[in-house]
Amino acid sequence: MAVVLVVSGAGPAQAGARQLLYYNHAWGTLDRATADAVEHSRYLKDFADLEVRTTTGADGKVWTGRYLRGRETYMEIFGPGDVPGKDGEPGSAGLGLSTEHDGDIEKLKARLLAAGEKPIDFLQTRDFGDGKPVPWFDSLFLIEEYERFGAWAMEYRDEYMDDPRSKVGPARFPGDVTRQRYLPDVYEDKMMRDVTLVRLAVTASDLADTVPLLRAGGFSLRTEPGSVVATRGGTTMRFDEAPPTRIGLKRVEFALNRPVARHVEELGTSTLVVGPGKRAVWTF
Repeated sequence: MAVVLVVSGAGPAQAGARQLLYYNHAWGTLDRATADAVEHSRYLKDFADLEVRTTTGADGKVWTGRYLRGRETYMEIFGPGDVPGKDGEPGSAGLGLSTEHDGDIEKLKARLLAAGEKPIDFLQTRDFGDGKPVPWFDSLFLIEEYERFGAWAMEYRDEYMDDPRSKVGPARFPGDVTRQRYLPDVYEDKMMRDVTLVRLAVTASDLADTVPLLRAGGFSLRTEPGSVVATRGGTTMRFDEAPPTRIGLKRVEFALNRPVARHVEELGTSTLVVGPGKRAVWTF
């Protein structure tokens, strides 16, 4: 069944509406050779704050990700089976959009309800190894189950931000749940500063389910034939309709901390081109 997308206007959810959501991170499940190359790349350890971590979340769900972290934004790479279920199949992908002020997720929920949506609440937790899950972030989903790509809204919890094991920085203002506070400052000694663009190929159905969240979050949306582009907030997100055999994470662009000479790094079946200048492009 064909899914027809209608994105009225090019502006955010409401004229003059405050932006509530910002690009936090995207993840993609790649082939095993590429995931392993990312995990063991000596070059990537200089390029970005690279962490390989196994995490236990809500309901005992366990996943192993490769995190490339910047000042406010990051990427997460999985290999086959590194996350349970269909999320662990190559071509699957996801997008986390987060608030910057405590309580904004409730404002987002009100916008979604006013637009006729039925947001689903979910509390993600993290177990630091003592068997006592700590509330990590509140999240909102628009559907119970996606095909191969899902987007969600998230807001970090005080219990996590204030836990010394999280290694989160101090609040700069009341209700500070910003991405910059959440991420460590290791990026300052690396090349990567932030993610400026993410391009994903998704099914028409998954894209139709994503647009209402983008609109309510305050992003500016524009349509092109078979695509939706979301801007506003520092990171451009492009979603291209594709059949299930061609879906997945396709391209990531980065801003760098300083100008560098051109370097090409082959990582499995992907290619990272760094420079010249203060820009890098990773294609999959």
